[in-house]
Amino acid sequence: MTALRGWSKPWKRLVSLAICKRRGSGKFWRRRLLSSTSRAFLLSALLLSASAQPAADGGLATLEAFLDGVQSLTADFKQELWNADQELIQTDTGSLSMKRPNRFRWTYEEPAELTIVADGARLWIYDAELAQVTVTPFDDTIGASPAMLLSGDRNVREEFEVVQAYTLEGLDWIKLEPTGSSDFSSVSIGFNGTEPRRLELVDGLGQVTRIGLDNLVVNPDLAEDVFQLDVPAGVDVVGEG
Repeated sequence: MTALRGWSKPWKRLVSLAICKRRGSGKFWRRRLLSSTSRAFLLSALLLSASAQPAADGGLATLEAFLDGVQSLTADFKQELWNADQELIQTDTGSLSMKRPNRFRWTYEEPAELTIVADGARLWIYDAELAQVTVTPFDDTIGASPAMLLSGDRNVREEFEVVQAYTLEGLDWIKLEPTGSSDFSSVSIGFNGTEPRRLELVDGLGQVTRIGLDNLVVNPDLAEDVFQLDVPAGVDVVGEG
C-alpha cells in the first residue's frame, strides 16, 4: 500500500460542540461531516483485491494530479445521510468555494441555513436557526472533513494511505484508509479526470454520507473576501475572533 502524508488532525472540540447544538437529525449529520467521526463509504465488495497494489499507485497519481492542478474551485453539492439499513435519513443541499491553502466556504441552504467559513487563520460557523456565530482559530487540528479534502495544503498529509483504485459509474475512484488510530475506516473519492465529483464516507455503525458535486468550476479567480464572514446584526458571537 502507498503511504500518503495525511491532510490534517481531528477538529477542535469547540467546532464539534457548535455543530451539535443544532436540533433534529440534521445536527448530527453536519457534525459528522465536519468532525473526525466521518468515515469512508465501504465498497469492498466491488473492489478487486488482487490488483490492490498497482491500483493504489494509480490512485495516488490521480490524487496528486488533483492536489497539483486544482488551486481553487466552486461547486454546488447535495449531501445525503443513509443509515446502516440503507434508509435515507436526511438530504441537504448548498454550495462551496475553496482556495488553497486552507480557505473554504461551505454553505448549507436547504433544509436549514448553516455556513462554515475558513480563511486559514480563523474558522466561523454561522447557524441562522440559532442566530449564533462560533469562531475558533484555524490551525493544524482541523480534521479531515470533505471541505479539507478539497482545500487542504498538499504539505499537510500524514495520516492516510491509498489502498485501492477502481472505476465505477464513469468515475475513477480512490479509497483511502488512516495509517493510525482514527474514527475513520476509510474515505472514497470519485474523480472525473482530475476533478472530484463524489465523496463517500462510512462510520463504524455502517452509516454512509454521500456528497455529490455539480456545476463545478476549476481554478476560478476567488477574492479573499469570499473567505470572510460578515456577521449579521443581532447575532451572538461565541469564541475567539
